[in-house]
Amino acid sequence: MAEGIAISVHDTVPVWRGDTPGDALRRTVDLARAVEGFGYRRYWVAEHHGTPALATSSPAVLAGPLLAATRTLTVGSGAVLLPNHSALAVAEQFGVLASLYPGRVDLGLGRATGGSPASTARLGDPRGLGFDAQLQELQGYFSEGQSGVRAVPEPETPPRFWLVGSSVNSAVHAGRASLPYVYAHAIVGGGAPEALHAYRQAFRSTPAQPEPHASVAVIAVAADSDDRAARLAQAFVYGQILMRTVDPEGVLPTEEETAAHRFTPTERQFLRSRIDPQFVGSPDRIAPRLADLVARTRADELFVLTQVPDHEARIRSYEHLAKIASSL
Repeated sequence: MAEGIAISVHDTVPVWRGDTPGDALRRTVDLARAVEGFGYRRYWVAEHHGTPALATSSPAVLAGPLLAATRTLTVGSGAVLLPNHSALAVAEQFGVLASLYPGRVDLGLGRATGGSPASTARLGDPRGLGFDAQLQELQGYFSEGQSGVRAVPEPETPPRFWLVGSSVNSAVHAGRASLPYVYAHAIVGGGAPEALHAYRQAFRSTPAQPEPHASVAVIAVAADSDDRAARLAQAFVYGQILMRTVDPEGVLPTEEETAAHRFTPTERQFLRSRIDPQFVGSPDRIAPRLADLVARTRADELFVLTQVPDHEARIRSYEHLAKIASSL
């Protein structure tokens, strides 16, 4: 890829009607191979629990096949939700990955839980340490160990730690912890400039991370026309509507189902609230808006989440977006 902003993938592994979770996971591996050829830097997978529409309950497990299927991509989590886990278990999982694939493993961390209260109650650190203490413990396993406990295997090149969030508070937290930071514009649109400014203001330089590294994660759907991109993007949002109303345990609707649905005014308002802050359209429509976001945030890297039911259209969208990023 030509000079421009670094671009990476954020994936939630959506499961569409008529497909199995296995189908969705295999498409993720296929997509990773494709974007590697387009010049993407990283491929991150999210963590969700109790959500049949998203097959991403275990980033550490999924990262293994993704690393095996690619050669140059850095693969990791976006994010491991640390309150759901013991720090030692996470250190062991990512120690295995980093030992097998040195220099290619990221450990993005989040402070949320990513599931229902019932799911959260069955996960979590049994000691209830809190995020800051867990983070300190987790980092310690990749240096000197913790209170005589070692996380084995101990990789020669530890995974790179990141913090992922969607608020000024999380940005300040990342800066004070001397970690790279990703602002989730895909979750909360509009707050990235303020959050990344606060991150840089709070950043504390260390030998391991001498400079701040500020990124933005967006939802983007690029297609040959604005209308085609809008039709593709609407399917995932219609799925959110169904999960909030009539089908909380279902998977995501097809493009045909979505096209046949007649949105109520309330549903259309919801649709607009999810799509308008993001980046949906032809490359000519998306490029200037992404350029504006990068200029306002001074982002070092762009993470892109494309959730559409047509796999070939999804690959094509990531190809369009790589070309846009090369010009930013």
